[in-house]
Amino acid sequence: MTIPRTASFMSRACLQMLQSTRMVFACLGAAVLVGCAGQDGSGSNKRAGDWRNSADPIGAFALGPKYVAGLGEIDHPLANQALNQLGIRYRWGGKSPETGFDCSGLIVYSAQRSLGLKLPPRSDDIAKIGNKINKKDLQVGDLVFFNTLGTRYSHVGVYLGQNKFVHSPRRGQVVRIEDMTLRYWTARYTGARRLDPTLIAAR
Repeated sequence: MTIPRTASFMSRACLQMLQSTRMVFACLGAAVLVGCAGQDGSGSNKRAGDWRNSADPIGAFALGPKYVAGLGEIDHPLANQALNQLGIRYRWGGKSPETGFDCSGLIVYSAQRSLGLKLPPRSDDIAKIGNKINKKDLQVGDLVFFNTLGTRYSHVGVYLGQNKFVHSPRRGQVVRIEDMTLRYWTARYTGARRLDPTLIAAR
């Protein structure tokens, strides 16, 4: 009598293990399907790559437009790359998210990562590159310049539209969005440039 009971017990145990295994595979299958569904063209569960660690200029376009409160979607690679650095602390001479940025460091880094452009390290030299743009013709992605240190092009940021720009302001601050209509910036505005990668590459 003992042997049949043992065999019966083992049969039930094996059956339970088999059912558990089927359940595990069913769950795994569902998880795979959910994962695939979340990574389709809708982007519903899609996570953008960290382009701060990529030098692929086409990658910046793959990020797609960024939504900024009060501005809507920003769809320009240079502007998007600069916006990726929001909150990074200011550091004089800084040229990367790890070290921090000064104003020109933010532009040099963002242009390299998004457009594949190697710009000079100083804002006044950056102002010599690209096409001059009238203030009334500003577009998202244009560079805007200001006199903050007694020289004409001592500060630079990236225009975002609706009189807003992103920049790395000064010691003790972080990369942030600013309003150009504030008296401080209006009084110090000195011009704008539009970067054209094809023309710059031909220089």
